[in-house]
Amino acid sequence: MKQKANDPKQRILETATELFYRQGYHATGINQVIQEAEVARASLYQHYTSKEALLAAFLQHRHDYWFAKLKEATAHTNQPKKKILASFDFLQMMNEQEDYRGCAFLNILSEVTDKDAEALAIIQDHKKELRTYLSNILAGEPQQLKDQVYLLFESAMVESQLFRNKWPVVEAKKIVSGLLR
Repeated sequence: MKQKANDPKQRILETATELFYRQGYHATGINQVIQEAEVARASLYQHYTSKEALLAAFLQHRHDYWFAKLKEATAHTNQPKKKILASFDFLQMMNEQEDYRGCAFLNILSEVTDKDAEALAIIQDHKKELRTYLSNILAGEPQQLKDQVYLLFESAMVESQLFRNKWPVVEAKKIVSGLLR
Protein backbone atom coordinates (compact mmCIF):
# COMPACT_ATOMS: atom_id res chain seq x y z
CA MET A 1 0.00 0.00 0.00
CA LYS A 2 1.27 3.44 -0.93
CA GLN A 3 2.22 5.60 2.05
CA LYS A 4 0.37 8.90 2.25
CA ALA A 5 2.22 12.19 2.43
CA ASN A 6 2.39 13.98 5.77
CA ASP A 7 1.53 17.35 4.27
CA PRO A 8 -2.30 17.66 3.93
CA LYS A 9 -2.03 19.72 0.74
CA GLN A 10 0.17 17.08 -0.87
CA ARG A 11 -2.12 14.30 0.39
CA ILE A 12 -5.14 16.03 -1.16
CA LEU A 13 -3.35 16.47 -4.48
CA GLU A 14 -2.09 12.87 -4.56
CA THR A 15 -5.55 11.56 -3.72
CA ALA A 16 -7.28 13.75 -6.32
CA THR A 17 -4.66 12.78 -8.89
CA GLU A 18 -5.33 9.10 -8.39
CA LEU A 19 -9.12 9.48 -8.29
CA PHE A 20 -9.48 11.92 -11.20
CA TYR A 21 -7.26 9.72 -13.35
CA ARG A 22 -8.86 6.41 -12.36
CA GLN A 23 -12.52 7.45 -12.04
CA GLY A 24 -12.80 10.72 -13.91
CA TYR A 25 -13.38 14.25 -12.72
CA HIS A 26 -17.17 14.28 -12.53
CA ALA A 27 -17.40 10.81 -10.97
CA THR A 28 -15.12 11.93 -8.13
CA GLY A 29 -16.79 13.91 -5.42
CA ILE A 30 -15.12 16.27 -2.98
CA ASN A 31 -16.36 14.10 -0.09
CA GLN A 32 -14.49 11.10 -1.52
CA VAL A 33 -11.30 13.16 -1.89
CA ILE A 34 -11.63 14.39 1.72
CA GLN A 35 -12.28 10.88 3.03
CA GLU A 36 -9.49 9.15 1.13
CA ALA A 37 -6.98 11.93 1.78
CA GLU A 38 -7.93 11.80 5.45
CA VAL A 39 -8.28 15.56 5.79
CA ALA A 40 -10.93 17.89 7.10
CA ARG A 41 -13.17 19.74 4.65
CA ALA A 42 -11.70 23.03 5.91
CA SER A 43 -8.20 21.77 5.09
CA LEU A 44 -9.18 20.97 1.53
CA TYR A 45 -10.68 24.41 0.98
CA GLN A 46 -7.74 26.09 2.70
CA HIS A 47 -5.46 24.69 0.00
CA TYR A 48 -7.84 24.48 -2.97
CA THR A 49 -10.65 27.03 -3.14
CA SER A 50 -12.89 24.81 -5.28
CA LYS A 51 -13.08 21.48 -7.07
CA GLU A 52 -12.08 23.37 -10.23
CA ALA A 53 -8.94 24.67 -8.49
CA LEU A 54 -8.14 21.10 -7.46
CA LEU A 55 -8.64 20.00 -11.08
CA ALA A 56 -6.21 22.67 -12.27
CA ALA A 57 -3.66 21.54 -9.66
CA PHE A 58 -4.12 17.91 -10.74
CA LEU A 59 -3.58 18.78 -14.41
CA GLN A 60 -0.47 20.81 -13.65
CA HIS A 61 0.88 18.08 -11.38
CA ARG A 62 0.23 15.45 -14.05
CA HIS A 63 1.88 17.64 -16.69
CA ASP A 64 5.03 18.04 -14.60
CA TYR A 65 5.18 14.32 -13.75
CA TRP A 66 4.52 13.15 -17.30
CA PHE A 67 7.08 15.45 -18.93
CA ALA A 68 9.74 14.60 -16.37
CA LYS A 69 9.24 10.91 -17.18
CA LEU A 70 9.26 11.55 -20.95
CA LYS A 71 12.46 13.56 -20.77
CA GLU A 72 14.07 10.91 -18.57
CA ALA A 73 13.10 8.19 -21.06
CA THR A 74 14.55 10.07 -24.02
CA ALA A 75 17.67 11.50 -22.38
CA HIS A 76 19.96 8.57 -23.24
CA THR A 77 20.53 9.72 -26.82
CA ASN A 78 20.91 12.90 -28.84
CA GLN A 79 20.18 11.22 -32.18
CA PRO A 80 16.78 12.51 -33.34
CA LYS A 81 15.43 9.22 -34.68
CA LYS A 82 16.46 7.26 -31.58
CA LYS A 83 15.06 9.98 -29.31
CA ILE A 84 11.70 9.97 -31.12
CA LEU A 85 11.52 6.18 -31.05
CA ALA A 86 12.37 6.28 -27.34
CA SER A 87 9.34 8.55 -26.84
CA PHE A 88 7.14 5.78 -28.28
CA ASP A 89 8.84 3.28 -25.95
CA PHE A 90 8.01 5.66 -23.10
CA LEU A 91 4.39 5.80 -24.24
CA GLN A 92 4.16 2.01 -24.31
CA MET A 93 5.75 1.75 -20.86
CA MET A 94 3.37 4.35 -19.38
CA ASN A 95 0.35 2.63 -20.91
CA GLU A 96 1.34 -0.71 -19.45
CA GLN A 97 2.29 0.80 -16.09
CA GLU A 98 -1.02 2.69 -15.84
CA ASP A 99 -3.17 -0.19 -17.07
CA TYR A 100 -4.00 1.49 -20.38
CA ARG A 101 -5.91 4.29 -18.68
CA GLY A 102 -4.76 6.63 -21.45
CA CYS A 103 -3.99 10.30 -21.53
CA ALA A 104 -5.13 12.07 -18.38
CA PHE A 105 -5.53 15.28 -20.36
CA LEU A 106 -7.73 13.78 -23.06
CA ASN A 107 -9.75 11.93 -20.43
CA ILE A 108 -10.46 15.22 -18.64
CA LEU A 109 -11.06 16.99 -21.96
CA SER A 110 -14.03 14.71 -22.54
CA GLU A 111 -15.50 15.95 -19.25
CA VAL A 112 -14.96 19.71 -19.43
CA THR A 113 -16.98 22.35 -21.20
CA ASP A 114 -16.19 25.82 -22.47
CA LYS A 115 -16.96 27.08 -18.96
CA ASP A 116 -13.90 25.21 -17.68
CA ALA A 117 -11.52 27.65 -19.36
CA GLU A 118 -8.62 27.14 -16.94
CA ALA A 119 -8.64 23.34 -17.30
CA LEU A 120 -9.00 23.62 -21.07
CA ALA A 121 -6.04 26.03 -21.23
CA ILE A 122 -3.85 23.65 -19.20
CA ILE A 123 -4.81 20.73 -21.46
CA GLN A 124 -4.07 22.76 -24.60
CA ASP A 125 -0.75 23.94 -23.16
CA HIS A 126 0.23 20.37 -22.35
CA LYS A 127 -0.46 19.23 -25.91
CA LYS A 128 1.32 22.28 -27.36
CA GLU A 129 4.36 21.52 -25.21
CA LEU A 130 4.36 17.89 -26.35
CA ARG A 131 4.11 18.97 -29.98
CA THR A 132 6.96 21.45 -29.45
CA TYR A 133 9.08 18.85 -27.63
CA LEU A 134 8.76 16.33 -30.46
CA SER A 135 9.21 19.07 -33.05
CA ASN A 136 12.41 20.31 -31.41
CA ILE A 137 13.87 16.82 -31.53
CA LEU A 138 13.22 16.86 -35.27
CA ALA A 139 14.62 20.37 -35.75
CA GLY A 140 16.00 19.74 -39.24
CA GLU A 141 12.90 18.03 -40.60
CA PRO A 142 9.98 19.59 -42.52
CA GLN A 143 7.00 20.77 -40.47
CA GLN A 144 4.73 18.24 -42.17
CA LEU A 145 6.87 15.36 -40.87
CA LYS A 146 6.95 16.86 -37.37
CA ASP A 147 3.15 17.12 -37.42
CA GLN A 148 2.81 13.53 -38.61
CA VAL A 149 5.01 12.25 -35.79
CA TYR A 150 2.99 14.20 -33.23
CA LEU A 151 -0.32 12.95 -34.64
CA LEU A 152 0.92 9.35 -34.71
CA PHE A 153 2.03 9.68 -31.08
CA GLU A 154 -1.36 11.06 -30.03
CA SER A 155 -3.41 8.56 -32.01
CA ALA A 156 -1.32 5.66 -30.71
CA MET A 157 -2.05 6.81 -27.17
CA VAL A 158 -5.80 6.96 -27.76
CA GLU A 159 -6.05 3.69 -29.67
CA SER A 160 -3.91 1.92 -27.09
CA GLN A 161 -6.37 3.02 -24.41
CA LEU A 162 -9.34 1.99 -26.53
CA PHE A 163 -8.04 -1.51 -27.21
CA ARG A 164 -6.14 -1.81 -23.91
CA ASN A 165 -3.21 -3.12 -25.87
CA LYS A 166 0.26 -2.06 -26.95
CA TRP A 167 -0.20 -2.81 -30.67
CA PRO A 168 -1.21 0.76 -31.66
CA VAL A 169 1.99 2.16 -30.14
CA VAL A 170 4.11 -0.59 -31.67
CA GLU A 171 2.62 0.03 -35.13
CA ALA A 172 2.87 3.82 -34.86
CA LYS A 173 6.52 3.45 -33.86
CA LYS A 174 7.15 1.31 -36.97
CA ILE A 175 5.53 3.95 -39.18
CA VAL A 176 7.56 6.74 -37.57
CA SER A 177 10.75 4.71 -37.95
CA GLY A 178 10.06 4.43 -41.67
CA LEU A 179 9.32 8.15 -41.96
CA LEU A 180 12.55 9.26 -40.31
CA ARG A 181 15.93 9.12 -42.00
